[in-house]
Amino acid sequence: METKQKTIGVLTSGGDAPGMNAAVRGVVRAAIKKGMRVIGIKRGYNGLINGDMIEMNMRSVSDIIHRGGTILYTARCLEFKEPEGVLKAKNNCIDAGIDGIVAIGGDGSFRGAADLSKEGIPCVGLPGTIDNDIASTDYTIGYDTAMNTAMEMVDKIRDTVQSHDRCNVVEVMGRHAGYIALNAGIACGATCILVPEIEVDLDKVIEKITIARKLGKQNFIILVAEGIGKSEEIAKKIEQATGIESRTTILGHVQRGGNPTVRDRVLASQLAYRAVELLEQGVGNRVIGIQKDEVVDFDIQEALSMKKPFPQELYDMANEISF
Repeated sequence: METKQKTIGVLTSGGDAPGMNAAVRGVVRAAIKKGMRVIGIKRGYNGLINGDMIEMNMRSVSDIIHRGGTILYTARCLEFKEPEGVLKAKNNCIDAGIDGIVAIGGDGSFRGAADLSKEGIPCVGLPGTIDNDIASTDYTIGYDTAMNTAMEMVDKIRDTVQSHDRCNVVEVMGRHAGYIALNAGIACGATCILVPEIEVDLDKVIEKITIARKLGKQNFIILVAEGIGKSEEIAKKIEQATGIESRTTILGHVQRGGNPTVRDRVLASQLAYRAVELLEQGVGNRVIGIQKDEVVDFDIQEALSMKKPFPQELYDMANEISF
């Protein structure tokens, strides 16, 4: 009796992140090499519910490893949060002959993958988010690129800050996590780094600027994670307290775009390959990650319950060397 050819789907969900295309490429190429069919699902779980899918081949993913964004597009899907939406997606998977799905995204994408796995469609999640706020992995796809983008932008801002003896409060992404702010802040020599994980004391920020000024420093970069907010208010208070002309720059979505770094391209390829290996074995309800340079995988619920410790020692070091 002839064995049915296995078919897997791949989708990108939530906020886009550099390296998502590299992950899609890795899934498609690995699966086809293993004799599988691959269905590209457009616009995340919306595509599953609405049947917005295309069959992919080796050439479908040519010349995309270096591109930011996602060729499959991405969207948030409120309908998929309801049982009826999950059931509709399941039935569309059955109709399309899809035996398993690789979902590339963040925590919300993993919860959707867990729900679909419960309905009998094995799903494997890949961590694709610039915030690096997935506890089951040391690095997420897109994080390294976002840090480098933030660093490059702050380096450019510093040229003007130096020229005018100013202070600039630069806001980077990170609503609930300060990893981009912390690492980009260290790399840029920021005077102060404000992150959601540490309570903000603006008096200490002003005191540090005042001390640094007495030591001969004439321009200042204050790096603020998005989750702190009030960047313009912080700049105004610094100017009022110190007399230093202070401006605000919000980097925004520029951090999501651009060509992924070597690290993100390699990471995406590694994790994608492992995801295909699991689905080849019929294993679902897993999240892939990397820990201590080893590819690992966890039950989705276990991964979602993990807490990522904030690197306090790195933060303390940054404060010590930033005068």
